[in-house]
Amino acid sequence: MNLKNNTSTYTVPVPSGKAGTRLDQLLAQSLPDMSRTRLKALVDEGSVHLEGRKATAKALDPSRKVRAGEVFIVAVPPALPAKPAAQDIDLEIRYEDDDVIVIDKPVGLVVHPAPGNPDRTLVNALLGHAAKSGNGGGLSGIGGVERPGIVHRLDKGTSGLMIVAKNDRSHHNLSTQFSERTIERAYKALVWGVPSQSSGEIEGNIGRNPRNRKKMAVVGRGGKTALTRYRVLESFGSKASLVECRLATGRTHQIRVHMAHLGHPVMGDPLYGRVGAARLNSLEGDVKALVHGLDHQALHAYILGYMPLDGKGIKRFEADLPNDISEIIKKMRAV
Repeated sequence: MNLKNNTSTYTVPVPSGKAGTRLDQLLAQSLPDMSRTRLKALVDEGSVHLEGRKATAKALDPSRKVRAGEVFIVAVPPALPAKPAAQDIDLEIRYEDDDVIVIDKPVGLVVHPAPGNPDRTLVNALLGHAAKSGNGGGLSGIGGVERPGIVHRLDKGTSGLMIVAKNDRSHHNLSTQFSERTIERAYKALVWGVPSQSSGEIEGNIGRNPRNRKKMAVVGRGGKTALTRYRVLESFGSKASLVECRLATGRTHQIRVHMAHLGHPVMGDPLYGRVGAARLNSLEGDVKALVHGLDHQALHAYILGYMPLDGKGIKRFEADLPNDISEIIKKMRAV
C-alpha cells in the first residue's frame, strides 16, 4: 500500500486461479478490509485502473472478467466527512456502544437525504444525537457523504429496528454480515387474506415494473434473484393474517412485492396493497375504519441480531409493533 495525498493505493495482481472472476469480486477477496459495495463504488467512479494504462474518464465495469497476469491499481480516497446537517430529532435508541447504534425507526422517517427529502431524515437525527453526545460526528464516513453510517435501509413507511455504524471498522463488519446473510432480520406484516400454506418460500426475480418504473415487480426476465421465507403467525378468519417474513436476499421492496405476488398484499401499502372496495367492505366497522385510515404499509422490522466486533456472541433485539398496527390486530381478534 502506498500513501499519496492521503489517498491509499493498493496493487492487486490476478493469479492464474482467479482468471474469469468478476473484478469487484476479485478486489473484495484481495482487500478484505473493504466491503464489496465500497469497492464496486470505487470501480464505478474510476478509482481502479489497469497497471500500465493511464486512468481514463471511462470507468472499468465492476462485472468485467479479469485475466491472469493483469494487475489492478486501486486508489482509495480518504473517507468523506458527513455533510448533512445535524438536527435535533427525537430517536428511540434501543442500544448504543462505541461501534453501533440500534434504533427503532418510526413510520414516516426517511433514512437518508435524497431528492424530495433534503433533511429531517434519520441521518440528520443521528448526527444531531452524535453532536449532543460529544462524539465529534460519530458516524462511519464510508457510506458516502449523504449516507454516513448507513449499512441498510427501511422504507419511509416501514417501521422497526435498524443498525447504524459509528466507525469504519464497524461499517465493514456489518456490511460483511449483510452480504453473507448472517444478520438476523425478521419482519411482521399484516396482509390481506391467509396464505394457503402456513409457511413457505416465495421465489421470483425482482426488477423494475415495465409498466410503472416507480414500482418493482416479480419479472420473468432479468431482475435480481429474490427469496422470502414466510410463516403465518395468526389468522383473522379468512380476511387477514399476521405473517413473519425473513429475507434470504435484500431487494428493493422485496417483502411488499413478494407478498403481493403471492396474492396477499400488505395492508395499507400505497404501491402494492391496493384492494377493491368489496375486500375493504368485508371488514367490520371499527376494523374497516382503522384499515381505511392506514397511510402506510403494515410492515415492521421486529427482530435484529448481529455479531459485534469483539465476536463474543450475537446481540439480539426485538421491537413491538407500532400502535396503529397493534390496534387493528386487537380489533380483529375481538370480532
